[in-house]
Amino acid sequence: MRVINTTKAPEALGPYSHATEVNGVVFTSGQIPLTLEGEIVSDDVKAQTKQVLDNLKVVLDEAGSDLDSVFKATIFIADMNDFQFINEVYGQYFEQHQPARSCIEVSRLPKDVKVEIELVAKVK
Repeated sequence: MRVINTTKAPEALGPYSHATEVNGVVFTSGQIPLTLEGEIVSDDVKAQTKQVLDNLKVVLDEAGSDLDSVFKATIFIADMNDFQFINEVYGQYFEQHQPARSCIEVSRLPKDVKVEIELVAKVK
């Protein structure tokens, strides 16, 4: 098992890594919409979704992977009414390649953000 951390993504909020890689498969920790400085990017769900996916891109890059190598995504959202707005942004990152995905409404997310996403991908 290889532990993956990068200085290009916000620091973890607890005792966990950005990702781990096992046998050529990368499992990212859930990312929330924090900037490198640890601030929530915006209250807008689209801006939050974009920040989350940008954070995940740099984590995958550090792991030797990319969005085209993702085969499973899990999205946690605070309000299912935001589903269509999250999909709009998500679709810009996964236009041609559309991995399997789950989307789950939860009662609360860290720092009361609106979206958190975790990915599973293969190493290139």
